Amino acid sequence: MASAPTSAPTSAPDTVLVVDFGAQYAQLIARRVREARIYSEVVPSTMPVADILARKPAAIILSGGPSSVYAEDAPGIDPALFRAGVPVLGLCYGFQLMAQSLGGTVAHTGAREYGRTGLTVLRQGSTLFEGTPAEQQVWMSHGDACSDAPAGFQVTAATGLVPVAAFEDDERRLYGVQYHPEVMHSTHGQQVLEHFLYRGARLTPSWTAGSIVEEQVAAIRQQVGGKRAICGLSGGVDSAVAAALVNEAIGSRLTCVYVDHGLMRKGETEQVEKDFVAATGVQLKVVDAADRFLNALAGVSDPEQKRKIIGREFIRVFEQAQAELVAEAGEAGEDVAFLVQGTLYPDVVESGGGTGTANIKSHHNVGGLPEDLEFELIEPLRQLFKDEVRMVGQELGLPEEIVQRQPFPGPGLGIRIVGDITRERLDLLREADAIAREELSAAGHDREIWQCPVVLLAGVRSVGVQGDGRTYGHPVVLRPVSSEDAMTADWSRLPYDTLAKISTRITNEVPDVNRVVLDITSKPPGTIEWE
Repeated sequence: MASAPTSAPTSAPDTVLVVDFGAQYAQLIARRVREARIYSEVVPSTMPVADILARKPAAIILSGGPSSVYAEDAPGIDPALFRAGVPVLGLCYGFQLMAQSLGGTVAHTGAREYGRTGLTVLRQGSTLFEGTPAEQQVWMSHGDACSDAPAGFQVTAATGLVPVAAFEDDERRLYGVQYHPEVMHSTHGQQVLEHFLYRGARLTPSWTAGSIVEEQVAAIRQQVGGKRAICGLSGGVDSAVAAALVNEAIGSRLTCVYVDHGLMRKGETEQVEKDFVAATGVQLKVVDAADRFLNALAGVSDPEQKRKIIGREFIRVFEQAQAELVAEAGEAGEDVAFLVQGTLYPDVVESGGGTGTANIKSHHNVGGLPEDLEFELIEPLRQLFKDEVRMVGQELGLPEEIVQRQPFPGPGLGIRIVGDITRERLDLLREADAIAREELSAAGHDREIWQCPVVLLAGVRSVGVQGDGRTYGHPVVLRPVSSEDAMTADWSRLPYDTLAKISTRITNEVPDVNRVVLDITSKPPGTIEWE
């Protein structure tokens, strides 16, 4: 990658850093802080405290984690963090780590609590628990317990098994709870988090869609200067919002390039040309590159290889478009030096760019980029979740049909064919996908589900009976999911009548498909896309 991309508003006046100790909920904590209209990022527990403090956080939250604080290889924290004057909230493992670091007692007492647990608030007027009930349900997940709070702390909550389930030190602005306030099962969890942010850390909820737009427009103008940029427009909400942001910043010096790679859904190209251009007035260059992509993908069945090939070919097409734009502008024209991408935070995390996360799959716009990339990247949405992107799109005035559009991956149908990609298989999948979208829309489920990938199992055939004769066709998979941000998801409980209509139409109308199956796997363990 040629240079670091523009990220989300790290220059926001108030930034809360979530220190990740291996928690399954670390990203969720950051989301909950953002829902309180304060910007938040996740950093690994391996980051030195000096580096954490150098980022001048307005507050710090220590996440949970699977370790025991007294274990030999347990992740620790430099006690200097608690002397820096920055408000700190410890959650679960972070709570125990704070207690141990400041002289409290944490031990394996046998007081194991997992799942929904009753909490008794001992000081209802405290900073964290003001206005919450004396008895409330919280979500616990621990086998160790704090039996003695450090000096200077007041114990503010307990459970039937744990005498110190929360403590507070208003003078040093240090707070901790044994449970997970970030999960919905903690009935007053968001209120407790907001009390820490607003009352304990004294932060102002000022991070809004309007502030994101303002900060990013200023950052983009500074980065681009007097040069020009092209944007890879896919027709999805991510690239549309990224393009609208950059268009707001540099106007006519942005050209959007829509690459028809032959992997798009039915009617996709026509919709982009009509809806997005009409809504924004951007300059749009449409490139028919179907032959190029399909030739490069011929015979390739490995999903990682598919993504990397698609990412590489995208860049080569953008470089060709860059050369054509420079030639059109002549010697007096500005250099086309920047490439705009709609990369989101979940893309970065799944591609191994999170805080110690594994590379689950390389997104074509992150792990799939070639090393000899000649563009400087502009990625104004890189630290945002999908719902935050939608809010930014609404702030920019994009129409609902773009902002609320269900996600569609940049590699398109190429990662929804499990096996080799051929024109015939793409045509088959396009028709099945179009039927599923039509029926979901007719039944009013568009806004109820996150998305519904339709997957073709190209290497699998099954016996069927159609027209009183034996068939040996492909199965397709329906993958309806519900989610807030694609980091986690659950399968959508669609009505049987809707599923029956989709199945009947696909098996009747799509040649060589004789079976429709339903994927009822959550994320985790499965990802939303099959490849």
